[in-house]
Amino acid sequence: MTGRDHGCGPRRHAGPGGAGTASLGPDTGEGNVDPGTGEGFDAPVPRQVYANAPDLRREMHEVLALGAERDGRRATSVTAPPRDAVTAERLLLLRRAALMDRMALDAPGTDAVGAAIRTAGELVLYDRRHADLVAGPYRPDSVEFDLGRRPYVRQEYAAWSAAGFPAC
Repeated sequence: MTGRDHGCGPRRHAGPGGAGTASLGPDTGEGNVDPGTGEGFDAPVPRQVYANAPDLRREMHEVLALGAERDGRRATSVTAPPRDAVTAERLLLLRRAALMDRMALDAPGTDAVGAAIRTAGELVLYDRRHADLVAGPYRPDSVEFDLGRRPYVRQEYAAWSAAGFPAC
């Protein structure tokens, strides 16, 4: 199975201004995206994206385990396929951003919203440097106007989910 088969490999995207670029509001020139609902951006809504996601407690455990593997605090499984550091880091950033997004959706008036915005920004920055790992139809630059970047996280999580949650 190649990277392209399971959503972790290189993808081609249109350049700036082409397909994959979100539009700005015609009257104000400002972005018209609601990061809580994804409204105004061509990304799946949260209830669709996270419908098959593990429950929050399990996902927290798995994200912590990925971080421990990355930091060398936990050995990787002998039976797991080898992952290169770039895709492993990307998977950790994606799952952590999605986890924080889900927590912010459950408790919108808390610090979880700030954590969701921060971790989404980390994924966007990483994906700008590793554009070949972007799986969804929109590049991370297409949501620059959305300070939260949470719809981008949902797009990428949906693509990863549709590929069967590969370990990359």
